[in-house]
Amino acid sequence: MKFIAKLFPEITIKSRPVRKRLIQRLQSNLQNLFKRHQLEVKVRGLWDKVEVEFEGNDEQLREQVVSNMLRTPGIAYFMEVQEYPLTDFHDAYERAREVYEPLLKDKTFKVRVKRSGKHEFKSIDMERYIGGGLNQNCETGGVDVRKPDVFVDLEVKNDKIFIVTQRHPGLGGFPLGSQEQVLSLISGGFDSIVASFMSMRRGCKTNFVFFNLGGEAHEIGVKQVALYLWQQYGASARVKFVTVPFEEVVGEILQNVHHGHMGVILKRMMLRASERVANRMKIDALVTGESIAQVSSQTIPNLAVIDRATEKLVIRPLITMDKQDIVNVAKDIGAYHFAATMPEFCGVISDRPTTRAQLDRVEEEEVNFDFEVLDKALQRIEMIAIDDIVEDVDAHATIEAMTKVADNQVVVDIRAPHEQEKKPLNLPGVDVRAIPFYSLAAEFDQLDQQKEYLLYCEKGMMSQMQAHQLREKGHENVGVFSPADQGQK
Repeated sequence: MKFIAKLFPEITIKSRPVRKRLIQRLQSNLQNLFKRHQLEVKVRGLWDKVEVEFEGNDEQLREQVVSNMLRTPGIAYFMEVQEYPLTDFHDAYERAREVYEPLLKDKTFKVRVKRSGKHEFKSIDMERYIGGGLNQNCETGGVDVRKPDVFVDLEVKNDKIFIVTQRHPGLGGFPLGSQEQVLSLISGGFDSIVASFMSMRRGCKTNFVFFNLGGEAHEIGVKQVALYLWQQYGASARVKFVTVPFEEVVGEILQNVHHGHMGVILKRMMLRASERVANRMKIDALVTGESIAQVSSQTIPNLAVIDRATEKLVIRPLITMDKQDIVNVAKDIGAYHFAATMPEFCGVISDRPTTRAQLDRVEEEEVNFDFEVLDKALQRIEMIAIDDIVEDVDAHATIEAMTKVADNQVVVDIRAPHEQEKKPLNLPGVDVRAIPFYSLAAEFDQLDQQKEYLLYCEKGMMSQMQAHQLREKGHENVGVFSPADQGQK
């Protein structure tokens, strides 16, 4: 089975050396992804596309390949194709009819032929021949060259013809790692999640820094969404997750800073801390999720004052986006439920926050701040590789995964509904409840607290983290279930 990935248009206008480098990076990223998922797939980078191919017609393997390519930055779109030798127009028509006839019943259509190489015919000649044959011999709704229901796509390259059986939209952007690394300030809310995704889509290896204001449960929640973003859109390159304990910094602000400037100064302290972390990681840019006027600290005067706290470039991908547009992107990338259920820890709340901060006034307030508190926080940072998050959570806990279910125990399948439907959890004689992870916190209190609940997910990552969060809230009747026989899934 073969796939042809077309490049993001901005790649195709680059100079020859740059374009070649970007194509090589995209090829390498796909190879890394397939290797990480143990898929036997060949990847070949060419001047105008990347070809992905594997032997046979394994449907499960096809789905895994499609899933990975859908989430790989740098691809404008990709096509599933059938390859044949180029003989004559009639053979091409027969090949196209075999694939498209079921799709054309009562539908209008248009034939599109993209040709490269030297041939004695033009693309439009082949389009007319195939289109006429399909229109005469299939039950179509006729030819419509402006707004057809179906496009019949073919590619001719030298002595071969490719019949496109299915076309998929790509993620766009630049290949991950083709741009410099960034450090994204992530809180787990909609804004920081979407900003992180957008920097990944633009080709930046995106590391994460989290300022912990709300305890272990909040940290675990943010680690979950950072891990999800990386697994879905950035797994071709390893990055870091950094935790900075910021409770004492907030306490110092609350005690010694005028309430009208608390929000601005908190942001300045976060940028200062991020700059120190970025220096250690040799990173030149910070990413934040701020949008103009969304909250009081995000007015243009306030953002200008906040940025003066660092010499690093501060990138704000969402700067002119509306909140609903940001939420919509979170839904599109599958991160909505993480953000919607993430606890909010504002740290400081001013009753009359300034919207037009002046640098000299802010610096006066910061004279009262004990910067040793910030230094101590930076001495206690924790930095781990993103794919070590689950092991890191395990190291701080004693939740042992159970392989068998006792009489008073209930298994809770916390996978998303589509995952539950695709691979039902088959445990004869066991009480199994289906509660998606994003609903668990809200629904757990309604369960019979006399029973013990074992959380299940396919890889054990989400169940371990959700169990920690519930225990942090005082629920000791929570465990993790990992069936000894994986065939039960």
